Amino acid sequence: MDQKSILFSLFLSLILLLNACKTLDPYTGESKTSNATKGAAVGAAAGVVVGVISGENGRERRRNALIGAGLGALAGGAVGYYMDRQEAQLRQQLQATGVSVSRQGENIILNMPGHITFASGSANINAEFYDVLSSINLVIQEYDKTLIEIVGHTDSMGSEDYNQQLSEQRASGVSKYFASLGIKQQRLGSYGYGEHHPIADNDTEVGRALNRRVEIVLLPITQ
Repeated sequence: MDQKSILFSLFLSLILLLNACKTLDPYTGESKTSNATKGAAVGAAAGVVVGVISGENGRERRRNALIGAGLGALAGGAVGYYMDRQEAQLRQQLQATGVSVSRQGENIILNMPGHITFASGSANINAEFYDVLSSINLVIQEYDKTLIEIVGHTDSMGSEDYNQQLSEQRASGVSKYFASLGIKQQRLGSYGYGEHHPIADNDTEVGRALNRRVEIVLLPITQ
C-alpha cells in the first residue's frame, strides 16, 4: 500500500472514531465529542502519520507507523519467545495443508505452493486457499506485533513483464484478503518478484507448480 492510501485510510479511521464517541449534551440536546476523546484520537492519528513519513523504506515506515499509533514493540529476549510461540501455533494450524513453515533468524516464512494458491496464469485465489489463509489469520490476529510481507512468484510461462505484473497481483490479492479479515493495513506489505526466484525446474509441470507460489514473511516489530 502506498503512502497516500495509508494516510487516507487513517483519515477515515479518525472520522469513524470521532463519530463513534459522540455523546448528547444534557443542556442543549446536541451531539458532541468530548475533548478527551478528540485528544486521544488526534494523538494516535498524529503518531501514525509521523511514522508513515519517517523511516528509510516501506518496512520501516510501516513499523514506525504502528509504534507511533501505540502498538508497542518487542525487545531483547521477548522477541525470540514471541516468534517461537507464533511459529508453534502456525505449525499446528497448518498441518496437512501443504504450507511449509520455516524460520530465518527471528523471521517466520510460510511457503504456499501453486497447487493450493493460484492456477497457472491467474491472479484469482483458488477457493480452497481461502481456508488456509483464514487459518493463518487466526494466528496473525493474535500475534499483532509482527509485520506481514506477502511475496508473489510465478513460473516462467509467458513474458517476463507479464509474470512480474502477475506476481504483484497475486501478492496484492492475498494482502487484500487479510485486510478484509481485519488485519491492520500498516502491518501489510505486498511485493512481486515475477519469475526471478525459482525454487524448482521450470521445465516440468511439478516444478512450475512449486515456483508458482506465495510466501508470507512474518517479521517481529522491534524497538
